Amino acid sequence: MQLHITTSDGVPIYLQIVNQIKYLVASGRLATGDELPPIRAMAEQLVVNPNTVARAYRELELAGVVEKRRTAGTYISSGGSPLARGEQERILTERIDALLTDAQQMSFSTDEVIHMIHDRADNLKTATDPSKEKR
Repeated sequence: MQLHITTSDGVPIYLQIVNQIKYLVASGRLATGDELPPIRAMAEQLVVNPNTVARAYRELELAGVVEKRRTAGTYISSGGSPLARGEQERILTERIDALLTDAQQMSFSTDEVIHMIHDRADNLKTATDPSKEKR
């Protein structure tokens, strides 16, 4: 797991860790049951104080994204945190906004874009499920 920390944007480091782990969970790159690196290992990797990582892990635990197992580590929680769902919706909303902006610049109507999305969804279903093949 690679996180990227910057000191130039004014966002506290612990919050950068929290946000990036939330994004990794929401995008499916971290799955239920995956173990996060130990606090000291993460701190060494990011070259930050272990207390900063510990604070980030506490915030993630309070949000229901991770769960601590006594003496066994920190794991992505199995409860399917509503936070993860909210993050997924945020990511998709950003992509939809970009798609609609591009479509508008190319003079496509929203109805045309929706029709294209339905066509692509049908194509994906067919590609992943041979029983749905068009005849």
